[in-house]
Amino acid sequence: MKYIDIRSDTVTQPTQEMRDAMYNAVVGDDVYDEDPTIKKLEVYAAEIVGKEAALFVPSGTFGNQLSIFTHCERGNEVILDDSCHIVIHEVGASSVIAGVQLRTIKSDKGIMSPQEVRSKIRKGEEDIHFPSTGLICLENAHSNGRVIPLENMKEIHEIAKENKIPVHLDGARIFNASTYLKVDPKEITQYCDSIMFCLSKGLCAPVGSMVAGSKSFIEKAKKKRKLMGGGMRQAGFLAAAGLVALEKMRDRLHEDHENARYMGKELSKIPEISISLDDIQINMVFFTLNIDNVEEMVSYFLDKGIKINPPENGMFRFVTNYWVTKRDIDYIIKTLKDFLSLKAR
Repeated sequence: MKYIDIRSDTVTQPTQEMRDAMYNAVVGDDVYDEDPTIKKLEVYAAEIVGKEAALFVPSGTFGNQLSIFTHCERGNEVILDDSCHIVIHEVGASSVIAGVQLRTIKSDKGIMSPQEVRSKIRKGEEDIHFPSTGLICLENAHSNGRVIPLENMKEIHEIAKENKIPVHLDGARIFNASTYLKVDPKEITQYCDSIMFCLSKGLCAPVGSMVAGSKSFIEKAKKKRKLMGGGMRQAGFLAAAGLVALEKMRDRLHEDHENARYMGKELSKIPEISISLDDIQINMVFFTLNIDNVEEMVSYFLDKGIKINPPENGMFRFVTNYWVTKRDIDYIIKTLKDFLSLKAR
C-alpha cells in the first residue's frame, strides 16, 4: 500500500532526479578531502547562506551538537529557549558531547526576549561560582511551526556581539523561514555566526545536513566531526542528492505552506478541533482534539493508508511536504470526519 505520510517532513522520499544524480555521482574519500561532489556541495551551501565555508554532516542533530561542541569549552553555559529542538528533541546530547550546561529561557512561541537573554549572560571571571556563557542558540523556523522575526534575531545578535559571544542558528528549516518572510536566506543568517540546515525534510534529500560558518570555525568543526564519528568516506552519493535539493527544491516550499494553510482551514471547520490558523506559518499544522483513545485514531488512519503521530503534549501535528497533494489533504479531512462520526455513534 502507498501511504500518505504526514507525521513529519523527515519522511520525504528522494525525487527521481536525486536518484539519478546519486547513481552517477563522482566520489572519493572525503576524510582524505578527495570527494569532488561533497566539495561542490559544501561550496554551494556556504554561498547560499552567506558564510565562508560549510561542512556536510549526517543529520540536523549532529550538526547542532557539533556546532555547540566547536564553539564552546567544557563547562560553558549555552542560552536558548526552553521549547527549542536542541532542548526538547536532542536527547540531552549537549551535556554528553560538549559538556556544557543549557540555560533555558521561557519564550513566546519560540521568540526569546532580548532583555532576558542579556540578563542571563554570565562571565565566569566575575564570580567564582559562575560558568561563562559560551554560546547563544536561536531556531528559525522554529520546530513549533512559527517563524522568528528578523528584528528579534538582530537584537539578540547585537547583544551577543557586545559580549563577544557567538550565535548559532538551528536552521533545520531555514528555507521555510525565508519563504515565509519572502527574503533571501542570507537576510536571516547575517544574525548568526554558525548555522545548521537540513537537506532532507522539505528538500527531500535522503540523508544529510550542512553546518556553515567562518573558515576557521569549519576547520575546527571538521576535526570534531571526525571525533564524533561523522567522517564519511565515499559520501558523494549523498551529496549529489543534496545538490539537487538545494538547486531545485527550495523555490517550491511555498506549495507546502499553501497546502498546510488549506489543511488548517479545513480542520478548523470541524467542531471538535481547536486550531490557531495564525500559527500556520510554514508546513506544520498543530491542533488539539479531545478523544478518549488516541491509539485507536492512529490505527484507524493507518488502516485507511494515512500515517500520523499521536499527539505530543496534547497537540497533534500534521506536516505537509512535496509528496502530499491537495487531493491527499481532502482525503485526510474526510478520514478524520469519518472517524469522528464513528466515535459519535
